[in-house]
Amino acid sequence: QVQLVESGGGLVQAGGSLRLSCAASGRTFSGFAMGWFRQAPGKEREFVAVISWSGHVTYYADSAKGRFTISRDDAKIRVYLQMNTLKPEDTAVYYCASRSLQQIPPTPSVESAYDYWGQGTQVTVSS
Repeated sequence: QVQLVESGGGLVQAGGSLRLSCAASGRTFSGFAMGWFRQAPGKEREFVAVISWSGHVTYYADSAKGRFTISRDDAKIRVYLQMNTLKPEDTAVYYCASRSLQQIPPTPSVESAYDYWGQGTQVTVSS
């Protein structure tokens, strides 16, 4: 089992920045890819970004490219999502997810590719 806890959400004005963090605990020794999803009010949860265990491979949704950066710490048990130039449409609950393999999944935007999920952290961007 892997437990994921997100932090760093909050209220920010459009054009501002936030950095989300996700800490993993439990069976972390085997290595795992980690990703971020988000769910806006009234919408389905959608993929944002994913990073491999090594940190060398990343993949982003089109909506995140150029504005968001996913990274992980040297210990590889914490993953970050740096979000810049935020827009009101980025308002959502952001979820951290991990899979029980080191590589990013062949279909990274599919929720079933991930095995564990955090509880989410709210990000609100005001106009």
